[in-house]
Amino acid sequence: MGLTKTEIFTEEQNQLSMLLKALAHPARIAILQQIIAAKACICGDLVDELGLAQATISQHLKELKNAEIIQGTIEGVKVCYCINPKTWKLLEKQFGRFLGSYQSVDSCC
Repeated sequence: MGLTKTEIFTEEQNQLSMLLKALAHPARIAILQQIIAAKACICGDLVDELGLAQATISQHLKELKNAEIIQGTIEGVKVCYCINPKTWKLLEKQFGRFLGSYQSVDSCC
């Protein structure tokens, strides 16, 4: 049996791809920016801040949580979210290394 597409890539390539896929929506970037700006857990304030439907925000939060970019805790009937520092550091390291690997060449197309 042949290899699946992900098996031909390194663990780091697959991991970075998964994280970037989770980030690849402007609503998710906006959600992360709100969480970062709050410097605390966000509990239900995103609907008012972003102007998106609760169901839409919930779906985006689910994608970010599945990728472990954010983490959540339950407080009563609310779920509060914050950045997962471990994953954020990993993303910063891997994406930074990827972007830093390019060096400008004078003679290029």
